[in-house]
Amino acid sequence: MTALPDWMRPPRAEGWFADDLDRLPEAPRHTELIDGALVFMMCPQHAWHSRTVSALKHELAAQAPAGLEADQEMTIRLDERNRPEPDVVVTTAAYDPGRTYFTPDVVRLVIEVVSPESAHRDRTVKLRKYAESGIPHYWRVEEEGGGRPVVHAYELDQPTRAYAPTGIFRGTLRSPAPFDITIDLDGLTPPGR
Repeated sequence: MTALPDWMRPPRAEGWFADDLDRLPEAPRHTELIDGALVFMMCPQHAWHSRTVSALKHELAAQAPAGLEADQEMTIRLDERNRPEPDVVVTTAAYDPGRTYFTPDVVRLVIEVVSPESAHRDRTVKLRKYAESGIPHYWRVEEEGGGRPVVHAYELDQPTRAYAPTGIFRGTLRSPAPFDITIDLDGLTPPGR
């Protein structure tokens, strides 16, 4: 075994805080903070995941009304101990070239495209944390047979700060929230594209 690099050692006994991520230039891309622990994307992404993320971001950016922006690979500072990085996020935030994260108050939709290594976090941990932070909409995208995506959509129930399922979409996703959206899901990653 080799020794851990210095940057992997928490700066304090309580672990890491959200602002610490901005001071870790040596950390791998897609480093998240969950409950004060660094989470690294150590497995290489599959082509299906990468294409699905890119296609969803493109579709949402093309359909979003003025005042909403779709981004990817940006963290959300949920609180001082949690800063996850969803695959796609739709926000009301104006473009800022120096931005390193969003805050929940500007986030309207979070999308996680499930990978084998992120499945538990995407299905349980992030579902709960995004809801508790007040983010109105959450989509979890899973791969079904033949590489077809299925979207599990949720909407926040404000009084309970928990998500209620609003639908499971195959083939085509049509939703009036967070804005009128129609997406040909099977067309996101067609064979040979």
